[in-house]
Amino acid sequence: MNDYVSALILGIVEGITEFLPISSTGHLIIVNQFVGFTEQFANMFDVVIQLGAILSVVVYFRHRLIPFGNYKSAKNQEIFELWKKTLVGVLPALGIGFLVGDYIEELLFNTTVVAIALIIGGLILLYIESKKPAFNIKSMKQLTYRTSLLIGFIQCLAMIPGTSRSASTIIGAMLLGASRVVAAEFSFFLAIPTMVAASGYTLLKNGLALNSHEFLVVAFGFFISFIVAWLVIAGFMSYVSKKDFKPFGYYRVVFGIIVLMYFGFIPA
Repeated sequence: MNDYVSALILGIVEGITEFLPISSTGHLIIVNQFVGFTEQFANMFDVVIQLGAILSVVVYFRHRLIPFGNYKSAKNQEIFELWKKTLVGVLPALGIGFLVGDYIEELLFNTTVVAIALIIGGLILLYIESKKPAFNIKSMKQLTYRTSLLIGFIQCLAMIPGTSRSASTIIGAMLLGASRVVAAEFSFFLAIPTMVAASGYTLLKNGLALNSHEFLVVAFGFFISFIVAWLVIAGFMSYVSKKDFKPFGYYRVVFGIIVLMYFGFIPA
């Protein structure tokens, strides 16, 4: 397969799945079974295109995340407060990821684990939505530091591929009383330091030695991921303001079963 076609496919997959509660890592692991990148380049490519998706969050929410003008203005103080809550939320992932991240990657990064995690996460999402939870946190201002930290611990479940960082943070936030919109927004914000730290660590570990062709392939994938993720964020925020997460739960269960069947773990 042509490298640019592979980059296009993976960029689209990453852009669509990074912020939806369906597991970008799980989808990339599966798609990489069919895309012909070598293992080392594939790992590095996946990391870089994730950064493209993260950049889309900063651009889309720039007025919520980037301070402008007077440092002491009420708007900027609100932005600083949001960043502090986000950084508190990322602490568990930094600590636990540092301690066991390599072990988890070596042991669990395979299609069986991805499929099982997809199914279990989908069933949990469907269960929560069926209970019609009461939401008492209806804005980011109402999100406390304690709740941010607890969501951060729940996010660590996403170290299991197929679980989904987005799904774990959204489910965690909803269980702690956050509305769907607040849960989705905090999931986006929490992704920035979480994924930058994870990507930076991976790049430092594996290096970024690229020839000119590889650099162009990575840059193309980065651009595709950024554009697709930006469009997905816009559509997702519009969706969650009106509807629930049940379709994503059903998708996870069905997709997980298909993956198990395709890779031979359930008799066809």
